[in-house]
Amino acid sequence: MRRFASLVLGLLLTSLLAAAPARADAPSFSNWAAVVVAGDWHAHSGGPTEAFDNARRDVSATLLDFGFSPDAIRQYSTRPKRYPAVKPRKAELGAIHADLRDLAAKHASGCLVYLTSHGAPEGAVLGKDILPPGLLAAVIDDACPARPSIVVVSACFSGVFVKSLQREDRMILTAARPDRASFGCSEDDKYPYFDDCFLSSAPAARDFSALGRAVQACVARRERDTGAEPASEPQLWIGAGLRPLLPLYTFPPRAPVTPAAPAKRR
Repeated sequence: MRRFASLVLGLLLTSLLAAAPARADAPSFSNWAAVVVAGDWHAHSGGPTEAFDNARRDVSATLLDFGFSPDAIRQYSTRPKRYPAVKPRKAELGAIHADLRDLAAKHASGCLVYLTSHGAPEGAVLGKDILPPGLLAAVIDDACPARPSIVVVSACFSGVFVKSLQREDRMILTAARPDRASFGCSEDDKYPYFDDCFLSSAPAARDFSALGRAVQACVARRERDTGAEPASEPQLWIGAGLRPLLPLYTFPPRAPVTPAAPAKRR
C-alpha cells in the first residue's frame, strides 16, 4: 500500500511540474540590445558580393528566433539603399555607437554586437575605414556598461579583437586567429564560412557558449572538406563573470538551416 501511495504521489508531482508555467524571471534575450553590421560589399577579388549583407540579414533573423525583440535589433550596411525592404542604416561607427547607446538605454539587460566584413591585422573593415579593436571596445564599454555582452567579429585576422574586448561579463567569438585569414567572400558566395556556420549551427545549439563551440567545429570541418588552409581557427573567449550565467539564456528550438555551398578565401 505504501509503495502504491508513493507511486501516486510521484505521478502527481510529475504532472504538476509539467503543467507549471515557465518562471517569469527566467533569463531571456527579450531585453537585450543588438546591432548587426555588414562592414563591406566587396569580394576578395574586388568585385561586388552579397555575402556580408546576406549574413547581416539572416543573423538578424536568427536573433529574433533566439528571443531578441524586433525593436531591439538594428542592422547596418555599406549599401543601405540597396535593401529598401529591410531598411538597414548606413554602416558608420558614429551612428552605430549612438544607436547602441539608445537601444541599450531601452533594453538594459545586455548587448550583442555582430560585425561581418573583411579584416586586417589592424582591425576590421567598416566602410572605407579600418575599425581597430580598441575603438570597438570603447564603443561597447560606453554604450553597454555593467551588463553582459556578446561580441562576434567575422573577418580575417579577427582574433586581434579578443584581447581588447575582454571583460568579466563578456563573450567574444571571432572568425579567425589574430594571424590567420578566414574564408568565403567571393562574388558568388551566399555567406562567409564563419557566418554560414553560425547560422547552420544555431538550430542545434542550446545557448551562445554551445553555439560558439559548434561554430568552431563547423568551420574546421568546412575548411578540411574544401582544402582551405591554413586553418582559420575561430577564437572563443568567455569572461569568468558571464560563464555561469550564459547557459541560463537558452535558445528556443528551431528548424535546421542548410549550409551554403563551398566558398573561397576572404
